[in-house]
Amino acid sequence: MCSAQKFVMRMAGLTMVTRSRSRSRGSGAGPRGAGEEAAPVRKGEANAEGKKSHGPAKRQRKTQKLSVAYEASDNEKGEGAKLPEAPGWEPPDWQQQLVNIRTMRSGKDAPVDQLGAEHCYDPSAPPKVRRYQVLLSLMLSSQTKDQVTAGAMERLRARGLTVDSILQTDDSTLGALIYPVGFWRSKVKFIKQTSAILQQRYGGDIPSSVAELVALPGVGPKMAHLAMAVAWGAVSGIAVDTHVHRIANRLGWTKTATKSPEKTRAALEAWLPRELWSEINGLLVGFGQQTCLPVRPRCHTCLNRSLCPAAQSRGGS
Repeated sequence: MCSAQKFVMRMAGLTMVTRSRSRSRGSGAGPRGAGEEAAPVRKGEANAEGKKSHGPAKRQRKTQKLSVAYEASDNEKGEGAKLPEAPGWEPPDWQQQLVNIRTMRSGKDAPVDQLGAEHCYDPSAPPKVRRYQVLLSLMLSSQTKDQVTAGAMERLRARGLTVDSILQTDDSTLGALIYPVGFWRSKVKFIKQTSAILQQRYGGDIPSSVAELVALPGVGPKMAHLAMAVAWGAVSGIAVDTHVHRIANRLGWTKTATKSPEKTRAALEAWLPRELWSEINGLLVGFGQQTCLPVRPRCHTCLNRSLCPAAQSRGGS
């Protein structure tokens, strides 16, 4: 081959290489600096690159979806931004009111402090018998002063107060022993029925749950929560009797006025810290026995007279 033919073939090859490189850049590759060579592309990347270059712009954005977290600016806050939840309702002065009641009750000299359910059982009796005696004292205490309940329990214990002894006692004798507790005739019937159930279903012991306790004849929610606390050492809820119900409403410890002890219990448990639940019953019952009386409360001696809505409505007298 002559030199002229070799020169023509060399020029043709150069032209083909130049065209090949130009096509390899493609319309989407963008210009490169002078002398810059294309970086090597792996096979998978080349396929992806080819798909992107020929697909529509919308598809291209979809494959590059990003999750971006950012802090809202002051202008953006409040426009769709979730605000922190407001704290639950609570009485405005309850902490100081509680401190004042504790101060007034520091002497522990109210009837409930000496004659309450925790003082009516025989501490030398077996645990099962002690629990039964606690429940019985609570059943007797309904609508009855602590002094009367304690007297009835003393007479019953003198005869040996157990499930078996009660079931062996005739109704007239039992009535004479518990008289003059409130509704003593009904309580004779309830005590007999409950004692029979305890013997048949619980082996002479008392149930260890509020639901089972309130299912017993003559046992209400207040008795059940106190039985859980005194007999089983468990805080299951706030025991609300007439004293607690009355005082909670007078102090404004319920968001709205409540009409029953059970509604007061629900209202108190909605905001009062659980660690205070076991204290409230004894504290307020004694306060109600000595100062915040049902009729003619002694507001003039009460440390809460300036903080109590009821006292303020009466002129603080």
